[in-house]
Amino acid sequence: MIVFDLKCLDGGEVFEGWFSSGADFDEQTERGLLQCPYCGSAKVEKAPMAPLVGRSDGPRSDVKGMMAELAALQTKMLSNSEWVGDKLPEQARAMHLGEIEPRAVHGKATAEETKSLIEEGVPLLPLPLPVVPPGQVN
Repeated sequence: MIVFDLKCLDGGEVFEGWFSSGADFDEQTERGLLQCPYCGSAKVEKAPMAPLVGRSDGPRSDVKGMMAELAALQTKMLSNSEWVGDKLPEQARAMHLGEIEPRAVHGKATAEETKSLIEEGVPLLPLPLPVVPPGQVN
């Protein structure tokens, strides 16, 4: 895993992006898959950042171990949640409006859809790690 500071060229916001490699960042950029989480713009580039330098007085924290713990926690959270895929915005909105019974769901939403739901007061919790949809696991 590699973390890059990213900058939105439209709004100027700076945010983090996690990638499996530098090549993964390049590929996602070329395919237009990166979006600013604030405005939804696809005009995103790497921002200048300071390198992570190890401490001379001892080892760095176990980042790999912490990521594994985070992944395990997210897996536990999702074990009682239903995958609704692209229907997440309409399902979350319907639950919020009392049109359907509330339940734990997870899925996909664009930045624009997410912004709209937040403006409507629909409670959302972004997941810290990407989720592979059921049926797409190799």
